[in-house]
Amino acid sequence: MKKFLKWTAIVAVGAVFIGTFVFLYNKSQTKPVEYEVNVSEVCDIKKTTIITGKVEPRDEVNIKPQISGIIAELYKEAGQTVKKDEVIAKVKVIPDMGSLSSAENRVHLAEISLKQARTDFERMEKLYAEKVVSAEEYENSEVKLRQAEAEMSNAKDALNIVLEGISLSNANMSTTLIRSTIDGLILDIPVKVGNSVILSNSFNDGTTIATVANMSDLIFKGKIDETEVGRVHENMPVKITVGALQDISLSATLEYISPKGTEENGANQFEIKAAINLPDSMAIRSGYSANAEIVLEHAEKVIAIPESSLEFSGDSTFIYVLTDSIPEQKFVKRNVVTGISDGMKIEIKSGVKANEKIRGIEKK
Repeated sequence: MKKFLKWTAIVAVGAVFIGTFVFLYNKSQTKPVEYEVNVSEVCDIKKTTIITGKVEPRDEVNIKPQISGIIAELYKEAGQTVKKDEVIAKVKVIPDMGSLSSAENRVHLAEISLKQARTDFERMEKLYAEKVVSAEEYENSEVKLRQAEAEMSNAKDALNIVLEGISLSNANMSTTLIRSTIDGLILDIPVKVGNSVILSNSFNDGTTIATVANMSDLIFKGKIDETEVGRVHENMPVKITVGALQDISLSATLEYISPKGTEENGANQFEIKAAINLPDSMAIRSGYSANAEIVLEHAEKVIAIPESSLEFSGDSTFIYVLTDSIPEQKFVKRNVVTGISDGMKIEIKSGVKANEKIRGIEKK
């Protein structure tokens, strides 16, 4: 019985030893590497560049007051359309003390001059009737009277403008009424009734009462890198995609390329503008983020393979063409001449025919 157990133990140990040896031997054997196989095909390839930017109206105008004061009334709201010369708001004038004092002094002096001119004319009129003075002297006194009357009218008009912002001679063109300077859509009215506003002058830009834009004439504005700006030119077609409008693309035409670049993040960028062909039934808001796609190069009906199939050695570019797959994959190395690439597929000008099987990336 003991002898039987002894031999049984020896056999078990031997079996474990042999099994371990076989396992390690099999594991040490290198398995053949398998690769994905791509097929060369005839297709069109476009090399494009994508430019990020915004959609903006070509004409966007800030409406500013011609006088300083307080917003008395607002007749329009953001989002409403407005015609040129249509009133948007009314300003109540807060007179400037310096201007008011000057205008009042002008009226006072005009009154004195008018009184003196009228007295001189009346005296000259009597003398002329008595034929004591000449007709020329009489006419000169009359001219001075008319000039004094005109100056009085102008002085009162100037005083009224300072006080009320309204011209007595042309109330329709009152500076207290803030009018639109173009036809368009009101994008923003950043003021409220009761807000103080100031006119634009050499010391400040003035208060913006409203921003008005022609939303039927839109442009795409973005920046292109210096490595690609040399490949684009005016009148090139552009495809615009707006992030807020999914599955919709708009056609546009490149109309402006800045002659001067600006450095951003270590690279020179050149501003471009493209005129958007907007359908009549579509409305787009100002400031939408958008992408512009421009085709830099285009090749039709060329042989192409996935760019991942290429390999490089020095100045040479080559691929591996499948010659056999049983019992294992076999490939032959072949030099190729490449053309344009769209980032996924690349044109092969020579070295490959259509429908050939090309080695791809290694299978995991």
